[in-house]
Amino acid sequence: MSLGPVMLDLAGKEISAEERERLRHPLVGGVILFTRNYESPEQITHLVEQIHHAKGSRLLVGVDHEGGRVQRFRQGFTHIPPARMVGKVFDHNHKKGRQLAETFGWLMASELRAVGVDFSFAPVLDLDREVSTVIGDRSFHRVPEHLSELAHAFMVGMNHAGMAATGKHFPGHGGVEADSHIAIPVDERDYNDLYAQDIQPFKRMIKHGLAAIMPAHVIYPKVDPQPAGFSRFWLQEVLRKRLGFQGVIFSDDLSMEGATVAGGFVERGEAALAAGCDMILVCNNPDAASQVLDGLKVKSDPVSQVRLARMHGRHPISREQLMQDEHWHQAVAAVSQFDLHPTLKMDV
Repeated sequence: MSLGPVMLDLAGKEISAEERERLRHPLVGGVILFTRNYESPEQITHLVEQIHHAKGSRLLVGVDHEGGRVQRFRQGFTHIPPARMVGKVFDHNHKKGRQLAETFGWLMASELRAVGVDFSFAPVLDLDREVSTVIGDRSFHRVPEHLSELAHAFMVGMNHAGMAATGKHFPGHGGVEADSHIAIPVDERDYNDLYAQDIQPFKRMIKHGLAAIMPAHVIYPKVDPQPAGFSRFWLQEVLRKRLGFQGVIFSDDLSMEGATVAGGFVERGEAALAAGCDMILVCNNPDAASQVLDGLKVKSDPVSQVRLARMHGRHPISREQLMQDEHWHQAVAAVSQFDLHPTLKMDV
């Protein structure tokens, strides 16, 4: 049985009978986890195992676990500092900044893999323009070249832990103040301005083998009247053709305010898939999930199937094995030494 193009969420720490039936739907291909789904490493390991085997094909399990403000699992997991702090270390010492980024990427990914999670929606590739409150310290840097270096190192760490990386939010959310969770952001810059700055980290990461990308629920009216996640121009012309991206395109959550311009939930799903997304996310709204599964009419895409299969986690390891790993102890020690001061001397 193949992976469907829809990623759903769960209401709590266990799978309800209704949710279990929903996960068996042929359109479902994955589950995204949130803080409400987490109690302990043991509990989340059991939940993830149940999700993986909820249907014939092994469902994908993802989570937003970047570090800083966006880290869904806390108690029992190492707290990963925000990306901006890595950028401050980089400004003082490039080598230490890159080493730290790789260490954080490996630590984040290895702890998630130890409870069975396939991938985290990370890293953020938006520039730190000090404009967007929803991005803010989630960004590594304001300079495209520096951000690319740090994001690449972070991805290398993730890959070493057996996890594929997902860069977000294409072509860049850092230039608008509005939060697409609660508003419809509009970025008035033209394509050349965006390409010269915000698109560069995505371009560089694609060359480094980035596995997946999530577009922004942002409208760039001088380029296309549709938000990037619903735009054939952004996803197929720019991302696929001009930048040569061959990995997975995940939609951002279709329940966000920034997605409402595409119509009802079924229309949003159809528009995102038609624009070029391989998998759409429908979160925090069970009624919307039911509407999408009942109304979405799509044909199975063998190319998307191959892309999605590559998002499965590799290098399985138990939590007990990880905690006996000297590399893990060194990484945790590096995090414990981390300070907000950008001139911090670290041996990582």
